Amino acid sequence: MATAPPSSDTLNVPNSEALPLESTASETPLDEQAAWQAERKKRTDQGLDWPIAFWLGLLHVGALAAPFTFTWQGLGLMLFLGWLTGSIGICLGFHRLFTHRSFKTSKTMRWIVGAIGGLAGEGSAIHWVANHRKHHAFSDQIGDPHSPHDGPYWSHVFWCMWARTKSDYDAFNKRWAPDLAADPVMLFLDRTFILWHVGLTAILFAVGYLTSGLYMGCSLVVWGMFLRLVYVLHSTWLVNSASHMWGYKTYETTDDSRNNWWVAILTYGEGWHNNHHAFPTMARAGHQWWEYDPTFWVIRLMEKCGLIWDVVDGHHQSKSGQQRKLL
Repeated sequence: MATAPPSSDTLNVPNSEALPLESTASETPLDEQAAWQAERKKRTDQGLDWPIAFWLGLLHVGALAAPFTFTWQGLGLMLFLGWLTGSIGICLGFHRLFTHRSFKTSKTMRWIVGAIGGLAGEGSAIHWVANHRKHHAFSDQIGDPHSPHDGPYWSHVFWCMWARTKSDYDAFNKRWAPDLAADPVMLFLDRTFILWHVGLTAILFAVGYLTSGLYMGCSLVVWGMFLRLVYVLHSTWLVNSASHMWGYKTYETTDDSRNNWWVAILTYGEGWHNNHHAFPTMARAGHQWWEYDPTFWVIRLMEKCGLIWDVVDGHHQSKSGQQRKLL
């Protein structure tokens, strides 16, 4: 098994070093379990964030209407917007560009990708990046926002449902995403997060209604918004939960990250999570020829078109250019 360098070397976030932790929650000493519980209590002291709870509940209730509003146009729209907001917005934009700086692009392209990612329903780029950088700094350690050591359901969804005061929210973002928090356009996207979803919903309903009537309008909204957002949310959350519990390890890391093939399929290549935690700034998530990573294909295409440059690749190779020894 190859040994990867500490992920903190490539995070560009201060004070990001974390200490090793036992590999499974069942083996965690009692005093460490108490420390995990104390950390979780600190994060839940403000109670539920009711706007977030309402948002997530609304999406899931709306998605239940999918069987009653099916059209082929709605299905096609869901697949396209799922790819656009999930792969381009979240995987390529929020994750590989904004969080890890795996490539460079123009300010205009950054703002476009930031807006697209915001339409994935996972919050703004600023807060998403802040959470993810903290995750890498404390991956599966006390302080990780969404580790399965706190429980699988916590790491999948419950971690994001707790309230913060506005001052805590702003301080957290400035601590972990100071580069994005200083960008006025990113701040605008953060403050107007919900409005973009309301606007897109109105546009989809209007297009469907004006072209084919009420049923089509409802179909485009239910499939293009509600069901699509539920899919993108849960597939992203599976990286936090399933890819830290099930799968294989190619590289030795200090956390429980795993390479999980079915999560990779659902998330456009993000499921090769052990590879990613071994080399966080690397634009390529799949390190084997068979490790499916369509998001990286788009990165290569954009590079050839001159839309992005300075793509970080090859960190899993030695200085001599030979592939590092894998399992």
